[in-house]
Amino acid sequence: MLPITEVPESIASGMSNYRNVFCKNEGFQHVSRYVTGLIISPNKTLQGIYDIQVWKDKKPSRRAMHQSVFESGWDSDTLIEQHRKVISSSHRGKGKEIISLDWTYSHHDRGPEIYGVSKEYDYVEKRTSRFQTIVTAVISNDNLIDGLDAVVQSPDVCESEMEYLNMTARDSYDQMSALQERLLELLHYRKHKLDYKKRTEIALEMVKQIEQEGLFPSANYAFDNGVLTLDLTRFIENQGKHWVSEIEFSRHINWSGEWQRVDTVSEMLRTEHSESFRQIKVLCRNGEQRDYWVFSKVLRLKRYGRKRLAIVFETEDLSDTPRYYLTDALHWESGRILETWSYRWSSEIFHEFGKQLTGLESAQVREEESVKCHFRLSCVAQSLIQRASVGKSKCEKFEFSKGKATIGQRCRKIAREVLHSMLELSKRLFMEGKSTDEVLDMLMPA
Repeated sequence: MLPITEVPESIASGMSNYRNVFCKNEGFQHVSRYVTGLIISPNKTLQGIYDIQVWKDKKPSRRAMHQSVFESGWDSDTLIEQHRKVISSSHRGKGKEIISLDWTYSHHDRGPEIYGVSKEYDYVEKRTSRFQTIVTAVISNDNLIDGLDAVVQSPDVCESEMEYLNMTARDSYDQMSALQERLLELLHYRKHKLDYKKRTEIALEMVKQIEQEGLFPSANYAFDNGVLTLDLTRFIENQGKHWVSEIEFSRHINWSGEWQRVDTVSEMLRTEHSESFRQIKVLCRNGEQRDYWVFSKVLRLKRYGRKRLAIVFETEDLSDTPRYYLTDALHWESGRILETWSYRWSSEIFHEFGKQLTGLESAQVREEESVKCHFRLSCVAQSLIQRASVGKSKCEKFEFSKGKATIGQRCRKIAREVLHSMLELSKRLFMEGKSTDEVLDMLMPA
C-alpha cells in the first residue's frame, strides 16, 4: 500500500484531457487522486482510496472527496463522451478495429443497498448471489482495448410489484385516502415498468450514441446471441457497417425450402457431407493462428432475412460441439467472419482487467449517478494504464515480454512514480527537521 502524495505524471498528463468536464481545480484534483487510487490502492472503494491520500497541507475530509467525485455536479455522460474523443485518435487508421457489445456481473454480496444490486441466480458461478448487471461497449484493435461506455441495468421490480398489487387489491374503496394511496401504487408500478430497460435496449442506445458521434467510422460490431436483436442489427446496417454474432443452436433457418433448426442442419452436414467443411487458418486478435473447419452459406432466417451463416468446428474429425455465427456481410469469407469474432473476446478482457485493476466491481455507492461516475472513471483509468509510457525494463520478471510493454510493467511504472513522490516528500520533511515518527504520522496516520 503506497501513500499517494500527489497525482503521478502518467495520470496527470492523461487526466488533463478531461479538465474541461470539471468546474473547480480542487474537485478535479480529488477526481485525479481517485483515479490514481483505482489503479494503485488495494481497496478501490472511496474509503480505501481516501485512507492512502497524503496532502502537503491540511488533509481534506473524506466527505470533501466524496462530494467532488460523486456529488459536485459534473456530468458522467459528458465525461464518457470526452473519453471517446480522447481515445478515438488511437484507433483510427491503426488497422482492424471492432466494437464489442457485452455485459458482466459486478458482485456485491454484502451490499444490498448499492444501486442496481439484485439477488438472483448467477449462471456463471452457479449460485444465487447479489450483483449488478453492467452493459459495456468496448473497442479494440491489435494493441489497445478501451471501454466506450459502461452502464448498470436497473433491476426489474415489476413482477414483485404486480404480486403485491394483486395481493392487496380490493373490490371497492370507501375512503378517498385509501383510493389515493392505491392510485399512487398503480402509478409507481407503471413508472417502473416504463423506466425498465432490457440489456438489449441499453446496448442499442449505446450504439446509437456511438454512431451519432461518428468517432469510429471504420469499426464493425461483434456480440453474442444475448445482445442480438432485430432492432440492433437493422440500425448497424443502416449506418453502413457490418456485424457478427453468435446464434443459439435452436435458431431456425430456411434449408432446402424448409424451416429447420441450425443444429439439425449441422448434424446432417457432419454425418452425410463432411467434405462441405473446409479447413481455414485464422489469425486471431491475440496474434495466434488457429485452424478451423467451416461450412459457410448465405441463407434466410425468419425476420432477419438473408444473412451469411458459418458453422464452425475446431477439430478435423468434426467431433467437437460446433459454434454458429451469423453476419449481414454476405460477401465475407468465413475467415474474415472468424477473425472479426476473435475481437469480441476483448470485452471479456476488459471486464477482467477492470475488476482486477481499476475497481469496476468496487462501486460502493447507492445513487444511480454515483455508480455511473465510478464505472466511467474506471474506463478512463484502464485507458490511462494502457497509454502509460514504459522504458526498457531492467526487472527480471518482465523478460518474458521480449521487449513488448505489458500491463504489469505499466502499472509498475505508475507505482514507481507514486513511490518517487512519496520519497521526495519524505526527504523534504526530514530536511525541515521532522522526526521519523512525525513523517510516519503524516504518511500513514495511526
